[in-house]
Amino acid sequence: MEARQGFVDVPLDTLLRPGETSDGSAAALALFRRVVRDVPAYGTVLREQGIDPAAIASSSDFRRLPLLDKANYIRRFSLPELVKGGSLDQCDFFAVSSGSTGEPTFWPRGAADEYPIAVRFEQVFRDAFAAHRRSTLAVVCFAMGTWVGGMFTTFCLRALAEKGYRIVIATPGNKPDEILRTVERLAPEFEQTVLLGYPPFLKEVIDSGTARGLDWAKCNLRLVMAGEVFSETWREILAERAGAVNLPAFAASLYGTADAGVLAQETPLSVAIRRFLSERPDLAGDLFGESRLPTLCQYDPTSRYFEVIDGTLAFSGDNGMPLIRYHIADQGGILNHDAMLARLTAAGFDPAAAGVETMRRQPFVWVFGRANFTVSYFGANIFPETVSLGLEKPEVHGFVTGKFVMEVKEGIAGKPVFSLAVELAQGIAPVPELAEIAADSVLGVLRHLNSEFANYVPADLQRPLVTLYPQGDAGYFPVGMKHRYSR
Repeated sequence: MEARQGFVDVPLDTLLRPGETSDGSAAALALFRRVVRDVPAYGTVLREQGIDPAAIASSSDFRRLPLLDKANYIRRFSLPELVKGGSLDQCDFFAVSSGSTGEPTFWPRGAADEYPIAVRFEQVFRDAFAAHRRSTLAVVCFAMGTWVGGMFTTFCLRALAEKGYRIVIATPGNKPDEILRTVERLAPEFEQTVLLGYPPFLKEVIDSGTARGLDWAKCNLRLVMAGEVFSETWREILAERAGAVNLPAFAASLYGTADAGVLAQETPLSVAIRRFLSERPDLAGDLFGESRLPTLCQYDPTSRYFEVIDGTLAFSGDNGMPLIRYHIADQGGILNHDAMLARLTAAGFDPAAAGVETMRRQPFVWVFGRANFTVSYFGANIFPETVSLGLEKPEVHGFVTGKFVMEVKEGIAGKPVFSLAVELAQGIAPVPELAEIAADSVLGVLRHLNSEFANYVPADLQRPLVTLYPQGDAGYFPVGMKHRYSR
């Protein structure tokens, strides 16, 4: 009840103010002291490493604490040892991670753990979608079941409705026919419709709706996405198909994990910055240290305290399983608000001119796609984000869904071949000419953006071998499964 009232009865501005005026280190230290007191497993880890909790009194002391991960912490201890009080009595729900990097993991949590995460959804639905003023149909398109996305999202949306937001929720899950039936029947009753799901799946839903005559522009469509990095070209394609014109307020990506819920979220400001940087790859490379564009979000450091460890991210945050310096190992970085805006202003960025109406003084975190989705070809790392750009070119995106699978296969005389399985849009036949167009486009983008590829891979072996598959192919693109971009 205390957690509920602390969310429902407190305005968003008040909830976010501490994270706009501090770096979060004091909150992280306070969380550390609670975890030492309440979580048996963490006390065991500190004793084994000879760390006196009383000696951890500053942010520099905090950085001496051990990094935790699934192998050395979550899988080592029993579930009761990992939760507050050493008992599951304070938990009321299990979520299951997708298992995309290994065996599925069970994450216990309680209702009190969800209200702080609902603040991330509130920031999106208020600052970008104005759902406090507009009647909103929220359609949850994540899989419904034990997997974390659907149930977690539904709870947070109901918390917003409790708070007075004009939101009504439908939960068809990841079933395109049910989603479209819901939208066709209910969207006319609302001022806007929000679809929440994985980016490639939402693209399929939008394309399928268009094919059956659904006018998305009349729905005043908005998107909330999670799970994958996408390009600004992709955002533009979806906005065009949805009839949206204000791109910073059209779609928001969440940086989330089953381990601790939503860690950060795109905001109108972060989207405008990302769009600005997408046209200035040199500036983006200087800022992020990579030629590819990451997801760029803002976060509340008093809720999720980020650190950068050798170019990868670790965070601390309260949850059903409280985590201290949990090394999620996503490649990325952080930068405070003033430093980010100073660099961008010097390069000519103007938030007002970019259409940003609401700005929060929160720090920024960026995250690249998971490294385990890359493939190595003659020593060159090929990232899914780069291949996506090739399939998003105007001459290609009309006949593909955007899904693909990268593989390196042995070719003639033992020479390897960079192979791409590409999913066709609904109703498109797999004619050889389309495969050639896709191969040309991907090759051009790889040569232009990936200097390793251009210099390491022999010129006669650079062209990808593209094979086209019908939508929903069971071998490469099974319906209802979380997609993997490499094998």
